[in-house]
Amino acid sequence: MKKVHVMGPGCPKCTETYKIIEAAIAESGVEASLEKVSDFTEIAKFGVFTTPAVAVDGTVKVMGKVPKKADVVAWLKA
Repeated sequence: MKKVHVMGPGCPKCTETYKIIEAAIAESGVEASLEKVSDFTEIAKFGVFTTPAVAVDGTVKVMGKVPKKADVVAWLKA
C-alpha cells in the first residue's frame, strides 16, 4: 500500500491539492493511505519548506505548487 502525505497549513492550494490526491487515488485503483500534515515541525522533517507539498512513500514529489492529477496517478502507479 502506498502512503501519501499532503503537507500544508490548510490554505486554499493545500485543500485543492488534497482533493486532487483523493481523486487520483480513486482513479488509479492503487491502494493508498492519505494523510494531511499541517504541523510545520512534521513538514520540515520531510525537508519541505514551501507548501503545498506531496510525498509518496516518504519521497517528496512536489512542493510549492498544486500537482496535476495525471502526475499524481503516475506517482501512485510507479
